[in-house]
Parts: sequence; structure tokens; C-alpha cells
Amino acid sequence: MASLGDLLRDWHQGAQAVARGDWDCALRLFSSVSEPPARVSFNVGCVHLLAGDPEAALRAFDRAVTKDACLAVGFLQRGVANFQLERFQEALSDFQRTLAQLRDNTAIDYTQLGLRFKLQAWEVLFNVAAVQSQLGLWTEAACSLGDAISKGPEGVRNDLDIALGQVQKQVPLQPRQVPRGEVFRPHRRHVEHLEPVDFLGKAKVLDVRGEARPRAAARARDTAPGRADTPCSPRTPADVELEVSSGQAGQHDHGTLVTHKVGEPRRGRQRPQHLQDPRPRLGLGISPSGASQAGQLASSPAGDRAPASLGRPGAGWEPAAATRCQESGTHGRS
Repeated sequence: MASLGDLLRDWHQGAQAVARGDWDCALRLFSSVSEPPARVSFNVGCVHLLAGDPEAALRAFDRAVTKDACLAVGFLQRGVANFQLERFQEALSDFQRTLAQLRDNTAIDYTQLGLRFKLQAWEVLFNVAAVQSQLGLWTEAACSLGDAISKGPEGVRNDLDIALGQVQKQVPLQPRQVPRGEVFRPHRRHVEHLEPVDFLGKAKVLDVRGEARPRAAARARDTAPGRADTPCSPRTPADVELEVSSGQAGQHDHGTLVTHKVGEPRRGRQRPQHLQDPRPRLGLGISPSGASQAGQLASSPAGDRAPASLGRPGAGWEPAAATRCQESGTHGRS
């Protein structure tokens, strides 16, 4: 059993063959479809009409209207095939059934179904008049043409008046049919899906050796050891010195990290930030022997508490307390 893709492919290629006028190729492609839908059978009938074989066209239109009993254009074309076979009663029945499928509408547009044709009610009435003219029913043919004139647009009034004059002169008419070369085509969206799609793309080999070397050199230069502007440099910058000095005798044993640039004047050694007393300095002259008490004062957990002998700064602080501290420092030196 053929797949839907095969059916659409043969249908599309057959429609292209009809457009080229290659009837044999079109019939071969349309006939290769197993269990063809009504529209494909309609296409086969139209190609047989173009090829001059109304008998084969009649069989194809029979299959089309059997599968789709509401295909008004199928009844229209079958009536044309019967007309060419001089089966005028059958043709008249087909055209009347076509009018019934119109349901009092003036037209049916088949463009959305893939057929570039609009079935007009006045054209069907014209075909009814053509069959009646072949049967010798001239009065009925004139009435049918009168109905066609009333339903037809302004642009066809002249042609219908000419046809009416021929009927009055008892000149037979020829029926109208689907324009030459117009058949049902598959939807464009379905046709686009027939083409294979490469979602992965094709592999490509790119030669980037000419670009890799300059980039590697720049990357090596940026990450060179000792570079000052590298945030994760493994070594200290070349223009920075690291100096560690020990504390004075009797004070503290902490080392002091001094960082400065070469060429700048060195500043005096300063206490580390975490050892500095946050309170304002009072300018007390504390001797080296009394420095231990000052160190305890600075490094005490609660910076705002002072030994009882020194008192508490702020309210209650007297100059006598400073004198006692100064005397205790003098005794410590002796």
C-alpha cells in the first residue's frame, strides 16, 4: 500500500504534467495512485477529456462523484462527457444535479481545494440550455438562458444575449466546462513537506590555525606570572615590596606588613588596623615599662572599659588621674 507521501508526490507531478500538456505522463502518474481520492479521479477525467477520450472520462467522473456526492464540479464535467457522447438526457440530469449542489448560491469557489475555478450558476444554466437546444426544446432553452442572464454578472450579459439570439434562430449551443489545463492540485503546505529536510546540516572543516597562534600568544601574555593587572596572579607584583618588622622591646611581638611602591618615601611603622585603639588619643606620656598596661587597654575585648586605676574617660575624668599614671610610669623606669 502506497504511503500518503507517495500519493501526494504522484498527484503533484501529475498536475505539473497537465500544466506542460503531457497527457500521457499525467495519466500514468494519476493512475499509479492506489485508491485515489475523488479529486484525483476528477483530474483523470479532465485529462481524458483533453486527450479526446470522453468514454474514459465518463468512467473517471463516475468514480469521482461516487466518492464525493457533493462534488458539484464533478457532475458538471460528467455532464460535459455525456454531452460529447451525445447522451443528452444523462447530460441534462447531470447539469440539473449540479444546480442542486449549488443550493441557490450564485457560485462555488474551488480555489481553497486546489482547483483554480469558480463554478457559476449562470454557466450551469447555460449548459442546461445547450442540452435543451440539442433536444429541440427551444422554448425551454430560451427560458434557461433568461435565468442565466438574471443571475449572471454584467460582464457576461453580452455573451448571453448572443446565445439567446442563436436559440431563437434554433442554432444549437455548446456547453461550458472547466478551463483547459485546470485540475485539482495538492495543498502547497503538503508539497513543501515532500522535500527532505536536513535538520543536522552538513559537517564543515574550518582551518583556524592562522587565528589560533595570535590568540594563544595574547592569552599567554595576559596570564604571565607577576603581571600586576592579573587578578589571580601567582606571584606578587614586581613593583611592590613586602616588609615585616618586629615590634619594639616590651611592646608587642606582632609583625607589621608594610606594602609600598618603590620610589615612594617610606612612612613610619604603624600599628595594624585591628590593634589600633578606636578611642581618641589623650597624649598621655606612658613609658616603655607601662606600655604593657596600654597594650592591655587597647587589646581588651571591650574597648570602652579601662582599668580601675586609670578611671573611665569622659565624665569623671580628672587631671589627677593623668598625674598618677605619669608617676607610676616614672617608678616603673627606676
